[in-house]
Amino acid sequence: MSRTRPPSLKDVAREAGVSFQTVSRVVNHGPRVSVATRDRVLAVIDELGYRRNEAARALKTNRSRTIGVIADASPRFGPVSTLAAVESAARRAGYTALVATMSNPGPQLVTDSFRDFTERGVEGVVVIAPRVSMAQVAQETSPDIPLVMLAPGADTLPGITVFYEDQELGARLAVRHLHQLGHREVAHLAGSQEWLDGRVRLRGWQTELEARDLPAGPVRFGDWSGDSAYRIGQEMLAEGLPTAIFVASDLMALGFVRALSEAGASVPRDISVVGFDDNEFAPHTNPPLTTVRQSFATVGTRCMEILLGLIEGHEVDTTPAAPQLIVRQSTAPR
Repeated sequence: MSRTRPPSLKDVAREAGVSFQTVSRVVNHGPRVSVATRDRVLAVIDELGYRRNEAARALKTNRSRTIGVIADASPRFGPVSTLAAVESAARRAGYTALVATMSNPGPQLVTDSFRDFTERGVEGVVVIAPRVSMAQVAQETSPDIPLVMLAPGADTLPGITVFYEDQELGARLAVRHLHQLGHREVAHLAGSQEWLDGRVRLRGWQTELEARDLPAGPVRFGDWSGDSAYRIGQEMLAEGLPTAIFVASDLMALGFVRALSEAGASVPRDISVVGFDDNEFAPHTNPPLTTVRQSFATVGTRCMEILLGLIEGHEVDTTPAAPQLIVRQSTAPR
């Protein structure tokens, strides 16, 4: 079919042999459409190359179908993966995400970003706040539109709905696994305490030790880098290794294991190691790394569900997402 104008919903309806209302329900994810009809309509949409005119739709519905996202500018695995997950979930929900990344967020910078988002008609805002400073600034400068903050371990406040994956539980799962293998001395290589992630993982380690009446193992603090963990690994070799260690990120676990390997120590023969994140390289380390898996896709999807619920005035479920322990070959019985 040749045409000089873009295809419309009426064109799609005619080609699919259904009503205009049926096509509208399909493109707006509405109910009361059979799977077969939905598939037929979507096939015609692909064939004709139909694209929804969001500008016209916004004028008609007074909805911009746009959200704002303020994110930490860190290149670390967690913030990058979280941002990608939120953007992807927004697209699936039919929304466009306007993103502002910040290395050193201050009240004025965040306030200006909120103002810019509001002027551009966003329906809500997501703040990805892995660092303590970002969370504090967002709490001080929240806008008068729905806001969801992804901040591990933080509390929901008036005007700010907090959601996160339960990283404290993830740390507890790691310690629990090591204890069940017979280890009573579980050290911790913590991440930076300027990050909420580092704080809640440290707290989870401490809480599980106390719950199992285990002595407080040694704790050392890295900065999330493999280099910092490599140096700490060398120091711990000189001081004497514990039988097990929970490392706050897979990248740090990689640096730690490298230090051991270069000194002739063996994982898990000399020490069992559990990481956190389930980074893509975790199954390919030597030995493959036991770790705690975060589901960034789940966090992104739940975040958008919560934000859309707030926008539409519905009750929302902010129960933290649950991480999963992935057992590989870097841990063994004591």
